[in-house]
Amino acid sequence: MNTPDPQPAPTLAKDGGEDPAARTPAATSGPTGASTAAPFGTVDAVRVAGVTKTFGTRKNQVTALSEVDLTVRAGEFIALIGPSGCGKSTLMRVVADLEQPTGGTVEVFGKTATQARKDQDYGIAFQQAGLLPWRSVAGNIALPLELHGASRSERKQRVAELVEMVGLTDFAKSRPDQLSGGMQQRVAIARSLAERPRLLLMDEPFGALDEMTRERMQAELARISVETGAAVVFVTHSIPEAVFLADRVVVMSARPGRITEEVVTGIGRDVVRDQRLREDPAFFTKVTEVREALHGAPVASSGAEER
Repeated sequence: MNTPDPQPAPTLAKDGGEDPAARTPAATSGPTGASTAAPFGTVDAVRVAGVTKTFGTRKNQVTALSEVDLTVRAGEFIALIGPSGCGKSTLMRVVADLEQPTGGTVEVFGKTATQARKDQDYGIAFQQAGLLPWRSVAGNIALPLELHGASRSERKQRVAELVEMVGLTDFAKSRPDQLSGGMQQRVAIARSLAERPRLLLMDEPFGALDEMTRERMQAELARISVETGAAVVFVTHSIPEAVFLADRVVVMSARPGRITEEVVTGIGRDVVRDQRLREDPAFFTKVTEVREALHGAPVASSGAEER
């Protein structure tokens, strides 16, 4: 897999925020000193307002989400974190139009969630790769394109781009059972990018991987998100993972899920996510900040269903 050229370690202020000298409101200074555009677009990728979600019957209702407000800017990477059963996955599914909110509104790039789904404005990846075992790597990646009527030549070109992006060119003809867990997740990520979505919704995609593979996949996802410019909503239980990947970590309370705090990581999008970042004292400061925010969110009662 192609890797970026070595770049300077992240420049962070002593308080854990980004060094003001490393960024101005209008532009950032890239690794070579060249000015680059500001990281986020002007149109919000996601706007959630007053969203409530209940499950069950009238006599046995469970409120998963309560009055949730969240905005994700175009090109922004946010991580959702909170106690088990707090509604992280439910919130993501509401944004994806896989669940209908009981109350409130959801907009994706200014459209209803339903219209955004029809327009293929977002791609989705889950903890299980969900690959079709009888299809090759290339065939799995091409599936969304086939379903939406892309021509054979369009599919071939796009698949070639994506297998190269995720470092699987030599495995394009392989079946899923010939791949490691990390490689399968690369295929799933490539498939989610097939239709060039402006938003990626990811529900613990690395949760089943071993630690070393998980760290490699985190670095790959960070690189891909910068290359594509897509906004990302990433659900995780891991505080270090959230801080490593995200521009902003959104902390949720126990059920009924509410957003209790947001932690800006202060790590510029031009900073390469690698081992040097994991060892930076400012990184540990932000991990501690998120952990303290989580401690302020009560643990869900026993028997709460994870959603």
